[in-house]
Amino acid sequence: MAITAYDVVIIGAGISGAITAYNLAKYNTKVAVLEAGIDVASGSTRANSAIVHAGYDAKEGTLKAQLNVRGCALMEELTSTLGVHYSRCGSLVIGFTESDLEHLKLLKARGEANGVPDLEIIDEQRLHELEPRVSKNAKYALLAPSAGIVCPYDLAYALCENAATNGVKFYFEFKVSKIDYDGEYYTVSCGKKKVKAKYVVNAAGLFVDEIAGMVGEKLPFDIIPRRGEYMLLDKAEIGTASHTLFVTPSEKGKGILISPTVDGNVIVGPNANVVESKVDTSVTEEGLEEIAEGAKVIVDDIKLDATITTFAGVRATPTSGDFYIQESEKFKNFIHVAGIESPGLASAPAIGEYVLDILKKCGLTLLEKSEYISTRTKNGNCKLFYEMTEEERINAISNDPRYAKVICRCEMVTEGDVINALRRPIPAKTIDMVKRRTRAGMGRCQGNYCRSKIAELIAEEFDIPLSEVKKFTSNSNILYGKTK
Repeated sequence: MAITAYDVVIIGAGISGAITAYNLAKYNTKVAVLEAGIDVASGSTRANSAIVHAGYDAKEGTLKAQLNVRGCALMEELTSTLGVHYSRCGSLVIGFTESDLEHLKLLKARGEANGVPDLEIIDEQRLHELEPRVSKNAKYALLAPSAGIVCPYDLAYALCENAATNGVKFYFEFKVSKIDYDGEYYTVSCGKKKVKAKYVVNAAGLFVDEIAGMVGEKLPFDIIPRRGEYMLLDKAEIGTASHTLFVTPSEKGKGILISPTVDGNVIVGPNANVVESKVDTSVTEEGLEEIAEGAKVIVDDIKLDATITTFAGVRATPTSGDFYIQESEKFKNFIHVAGIESPGLASAPAIGEYVLDILKKCGLTLLEKSEYISTRTKNGNCKLFYEMTEEERINAISNDPRYAKVICRCEMVTEGDVINALRRPIPAKTIDMVKRRTRAGMGRCQGNYCRSKIAELIAEEFDIPLSEVKKFTSNSNILYGKTK
């Protein structure tokens, strides 16, 4: 059986793999993305704080600092091009004591050394003018106006949909089991499924070390799985904060934060606890108590009883403390994109540039496509009904009456929105894939009203029985048969 050959194979469709695919799609290169999960952003990218950090936290001179500041500067243009919601809301690191103030001064100096613009330490009066709900015990804050927020999986979808539109091939449920190298081509296997390429980009997130091991390489650091748990508050609580709010950081990291989201909710968390399993996304009672206590330090009257869901993600924390993006020391044209923890999301646009430069240095010829499509096109760029102007809604209903049928009341998602999600360049094929593309099921009732209708639409679109409709993974059937 012939094995399909590519110029570049990218392992992992998280934010690092997605931005790499997006950048390569601009050129006449044959590219494939191999993803172990059933969808784009199935790992750490799916569950994080959604913060575009300004860049004052990373140590001066590190790759993390360089790419964070550059990525933050590029984010607005990238999201505008792809039709992704982005808000440059700014961030505040809050201090309560003289000791905190000294730490804020250090962060400001570090940020300025990194090239972060417009950093300012503000006093108690200015802080409470900007954020009236912040604890009255707060005395100081470091204001970073360049920080922002973006939906991480929405950005990953947009990048990958654009890449797919421009010819990049995506293989899902392709869990790499073996990599062979003949001196010219790498053959990457998932059981009997195989592809080969001259260049490989290892962007496997928590599993980069395992992928490196498949070619006989030990990375010069270890990957520590660190779980962060979150609470998501109802949209009625959006007035809790207008900036992303941090406390002065500790050795464990940036600590609990409170932030608005681009979709109008409030996110609270995360904690940071080392776990044994790289896929342990369980939410614990102890973890939620820890988050609640941390949140009350920032906003003492925060309404945590308005929590509509909780979730957790696992980040790939490198023992080196820095990003590791370079060609293998042992194997030609095998590039590691490793240790991409926070601020990986903020750094993504710059990570994409950096990887492209490495591929060029390795000898990959990049000729620009004459017919490159720069935006998300057709179904992939269609606004959701709730985002449309009145005129756009009238036109949408005129062209497709299904836009007049609201099936998710909490988020005002229509049947037309769902059908659009099912027909995107990377189609939604499960309940949760639809949810993340349309927000159907993300509101106050968490899908109790709309889930059954979405299942019916999936079954109809893909001509499968209702019993074959999945929640998210391949073994998550939501129905098993009729009772009568």
